[in-house]
Order: sequence, then structure tokens, then C-alpha cells
Amino acid sequence: MKVPVEVLVHSKAKTLELAYADGTRAIFPFEFLRVFSPSAEVQGHSPEEAVLQVGCANVGLRGVEPVGQYALKLLFDDGHETGIYSWDYFEKLFVEHDALWGAYLNELASVGASRDPADPANAPFLARMKPKKTCSHG
Repeated sequence: MKVPVEVLVHSKAKTLELAYADGTRAIFPFEFLRVFSPSAEVQGHSPEEAVLQVGCANVGLRGVEPVGQYALKLLFDDGHETGIYSWDYFEKLFVEHDALWGAYLNELASVGASRDPADPANAPFLARMKPKKTCSHG
């Protein structure tokens, strides 16, 4: 498990940065972290239960809480705060970022949804998201 030596929240850039002792810096857009929250609300208890997250382009982060020595709990401004991001999960997100993001964009396109919180095409998906609002609301 790779543990960061520093955690930085860049509110204007809407990114979370993890800095490691070896000089590696992992930078995650808030939207990416919200879309790939490890919570059961998002991931489900199996891949079949995963809930596609739509309209998250403008999501913000209102807080970060340490969870012991092994994880962070991210508090998003849309009310989502049940994901506990272990250091191992952050490493997976860092290594697989491009593949995960590409697959997410393809899935949005295949169902006619979007990242835009104002897109009316997202309405059918919002009912399945918890909290039941787009990611952009604070």
C-alpha cells in the first residue's frame, strides 16, 4: 500500500492531489472521484448493481476526512459522502485512470446521458442516483 505524504485540495481547479515520498503526484479531478466513488450507492454490491453517475461535471468537494491511517472519506457538495477511498483504491484509480474514464465516457454515450448537469437526457438516470440530484448542486 502506497501512503501519500501530503493531501492537497485544489478547489479552483477542482482536483485532489496526493503527493508521495518518491516524488509521484497523483492528481484526480473531483468529477472522476465522484463518478468512481467506491460506495455501495455507486458501485452496488456487484457490477450488475452499479449506478451510472450522470451530470457530475461541476461537482465540488466540501471536505476531506481521514479514515484511520488507510483511507480518506470525501464529502462532495452534492451530498454524496459515503465513499471511503483507501490508499489502494487511489492507486488503482491513478494507474487505471485513462481506461476507466474512457469506459465511463463510452457508457454515457451509449445510453444517451452526459456529464452536463443541465442535460435533460440525464433525467431517467437521476432517479437511480443517491442523493437524488445532479452532481452539480451544492
